[in-house]
Amino acid sequence: MYYLLFHLLQADVVALSKEELKRYSRHLTLPEVGMEGQEKLKLSSVLVVGCGGLGCPLVTYLAAAGVGRIGIIDFDVVDESNLQRQVLFATSDIGKSKVDVAKAKILDLNPYIEVETYQEALSTENALDLFKKYDVVADGTDNFATRYLVNDACVLTGTPNVYGSIFRFEGQVTVFNYKEGPNYRCLYKEPPPPGLVPSCAEGGVLGVLPGVVATLQATEVLKVLLDKGDIASGRLLIFDALKFTFRQLEIKKRDDYEIKELINYQEFCGVPQVDLNNEIKDDEITVQELKERLDKKESFEILDVREEFEYDICHLENSQLIPLGEFEDSIPQLSPSKEYIVHCKMGGRSAKAVLMMQEKGFTRVKNLVGGIRAWAEEIDTSMEVY
Repeated sequence: MYYLLFHLLQADVVALSKEELKRYSRHLTLPEVGMEGQEKLKLSSVLVVGCGGLGCPLVTYLAAAGVGRIGIIDFDVVDESNLQRQVLFATSDIGKSKVDVAKAKILDLNPYIEVETYQEALSTENALDLFKKYDVVADGTDNFATRYLVNDACVLTGTPNVYGSIFRFEGQVTVFNYKEGPNYRCLYKEPPPPGLVPSCAEGGVLGVLPGVVATLQATEVLKVLLDKGDIASGRLLIFDALKFTFRQLEIKKRDDYEIKELINYQEFCGVPQVDLNNEIKDDEITVQELKERLDKKESFEILDVREEFEYDICHLENSQLIPLGEFEDSIPQLSPSKEYIVHCKMGGRSAKAVLMMQEKGFTRVKNLVGGIRAWAEEIDTSMEVY
């Protein structure tokens, strides 16, 4: 909240224009907001990490509410599979930068705010400097490594972290690191074992769920900025869409750990590491090498660990489908004497499958670097990949 407090001390009056008075009239009539509160919002700043299912509704509602400066960080581009839940994007936006599209659309919604975009991944190199520039961080990420990074950077910079997560039919919301309250490590001191919790790509998510969760997140962001109401610090709200139930769990602050610095969060969460020198490991194979071996009709089997619907959209000829969720139980049906090349969409799920096989004694197994997406981009450009 340092930026907000600084600006409030420096400015005697934050004038709202006549157009802004009309725009925010429903806020101005609320005693809990009023002119003073709307001026606070105009002076405030929020960084939204991730512009996906949660980030899209988040930035939309924060812009509509009049939050004066909104930052959006996301390295990705719009994909057709995003459109089922990322409602800020349209079919015509496919292939475009998410942050660029989001900026244009929320400025069209509210031209009286500032929008700062960062077309990059959040990392240990940029997180601290970036978080210091904002009063609140809203976490819309979808993986454990980035969640721990967001959390630790918020703790080190003293920034409230409005957290949301979604999976299948369930969503969670809370506020971490608010006035020295509990943070993410108080809830999950350590990440689950790699592969135990499927990603949204593997497990799916109901398209409307992010809207429910992100709206609750946006509500908490505004309450923190306005310093009004009971902030959801120390309470984890869990929404079950199938049962239409809300329940709360208490989060107690722990003192059995200390966050001193940012660490390698990919390694901490057991995520397969990418070789920054682009060196291919012994248990990896490039799409070019696979093409050469296929052309030579060499003997090996291709295993596809994506979901059945992904396989139906496109697949490599003569590949065998074994979804990652069923993979470990299927290993006994595979032969250790054979050679296997395993792939998924981009290489993450297949890396987990390769590790499972290696732990079972398979030595002739390789992961396809870049997955079927790399194959479509570099070998078969006519292939349409989910």
